[in-house]
Amino acid sequence: MNVIASRPAPQYPPHARTYRYDEIDREFLAERIAEFSDQVARRLRGELTEDEFKPLRLMNGLYLQLHAYMLRIAIPYGLLNATQLRQLALIARRWDRGFGHFTTRQNIQFNWTKLEDVPDILRALAEVDMHAIQTSGNCIRNVTTDEYAGATPDEVVDPRVYAEILRQWSTLHPEFTWLPRKFKIAITGSPNDRVAAQVHDIGVLAKRNVAGAMGFEVHAGGGLGRTPLIGRKLRDWVPEDEFLGYMEAVLRVYNALGQRDNIYKARIKILVRDLGDAFVEMVEREYATMPRDPYRLDPAIVAAIAAHFAPPPFAALNDIAPPEDPEFAAWASRSVRPHRQPGYASVTISLKPVGGIPGDASADQMEVVAALAERHSFGEIRVSHVQNLVLPHVRQDELFAVWQGLRAAGLATPNIGLISDIIACPGMDYCALATARSIPVAQRISERFADLDRQLDLGECFVNISGCINACGHHHVGHIGILGVDKRGEEVYQVTLGGSATNDAAVGELVGPAFSYDDIVDAIETIIRTHVAHRALGERFIDTYRRIGLTPFKEALYAAA
Repeated sequence: MNVIASRPAPQYPPHARTYRYDEIDREFLAERIAEFSDQVARRLRGELTEDEFKPLRLMNGLYLQLHAYMLRIAIPYGLLNATQLRQLALIARRWDRGFGHFTTRQNIQFNWTKLEDVPDILRALAEVDMHAIQTSGNCIRNVTTDEYAGATPDEVVDPRVYAEILRQWSTLHPEFTWLPRKFKIAITGSPNDRVAAQVHDIGVLAKRNVAGAMGFEVHAGGGLGRTPLIGRKLRDWVPEDEFLGYMEAVLRVYNALGQRDNIYKARIKILVRDLGDAFVEMVEREYATMPRDPYRLDPAIVAAIAAHFAPPPFAALNDIAPPEDPEFAAWASRSVRPHRQPGYASVTISLKPVGGIPGDASADQMEVVAALAERHSFGEIRVSHVQNLVLPHVRQDELFAVWQGLRAAGLATPNIGLISDIIACPGMDYCALATARSIPVAQRISERFADLDRQLDLGECFVNISGCINACGHHHVGHIGILGVDKRGEEVYQVTLGGSATNDAAVGELVGPAFSYDDIVDAIETIIRTHVAHRALGERFIDTYRRIGLTPFKEALYAAA
């Protein structure tokens, strides 16, 4: 019997709410690892060329980057338990350089992977029911959702249930393994979009009608990259039992008509943009021809999966006032969110220290978070699509202890939602596709705006940075977006303003000519000073921008030109 399949199931923290693999899942992973291990061995022996090996490694989440292989590990809908996070820390320490990078798809990447070590890493992941399948390639990627799912007071339904249903439906789907291009789905169960639904290939808003029945609002054709577009609403209401059938119809139309002959026009957003209402009509016609029973989402299946995400055993508590400690209060004002259960709160852990690399966490820090999750959050951790971590279920009377633990590990930066809470891709420090550096720009901006009082005075302001047109840093939807490009061998940075990834999704406007690497931070300073000069009382950056428009910012930026 296979070693992995026969190994006892991992011992998870009591009450940890993650989907548990069964023997079939584990047997599949064991077979997949054995297959890829043989392929790795053949590549190392020279029996496979890089061109022959490339599609095989991409099917297992392995990229060849500037300096080494990068392994991207799936964290379905951003949900981890403490056992899994400790295993990621072990992998970082044993096979990488002691840290990992959390991404905007709620995954983790290890950037210094040796090819010969990959089979051992995959086996270590399988020990805790994790893998790297479908984290790359032209397939349905990791389904993302709200990092506060199951905890937030504004939630209508827990979207993790349906994210898991989508994961099971999409994994190795025989029709959708070789799509025209990669495909990304996000789902939220709240009327307040925290998943950037409208800039995904498919964005889903789970909701209830006036009778209390479950259903879904479905958008398609959103996306960033070379051609940033906001998605089109396909349907305002898809009943729960028709959910998978309707998703299948959307994918079928895209799979049949996507432009496979042009990589720059192969995403579904181009198809939706070009066809407009005709795309919606095609989906409806396709769905009308599909037999209902094979695709009907059985309520018993929904209930069985929902049982994995049942609320933890909360204590009967009342809300309490926080301790009177100024430093703790400053952290709590940005990092602590209300919870749907009285006496509890959700804690967002910033992975954006001043001068740090956005999204990076060391092995030691991962172990600290795992321990805090076991003691204070029912063993549960979430990864956010803005590259932070979350402890979703913390007793209010234990918040001070959590803060002390985070502070000792360098994880208590009180900047959530502020200008230094920057989204950034790895850029040219790691990525073979990048045309400019992202990380140093993010570090310099966070250092320029390090003063917490200044950040708090500015209020909510999202800065997103990408190192190439592929927009892995989501720069198009940042309040301030920065895109690094190569101009005759020099790194220059284009700036967009007014982007948004929430309910009022918008693509930012280009302000004008690009700025050099040396000048980009001063340009951001000028943008912020212009905002402060024009803002009304209590206005966020995005509010000021929408009220006064691009011209005042453009005039300030290019006044001396």
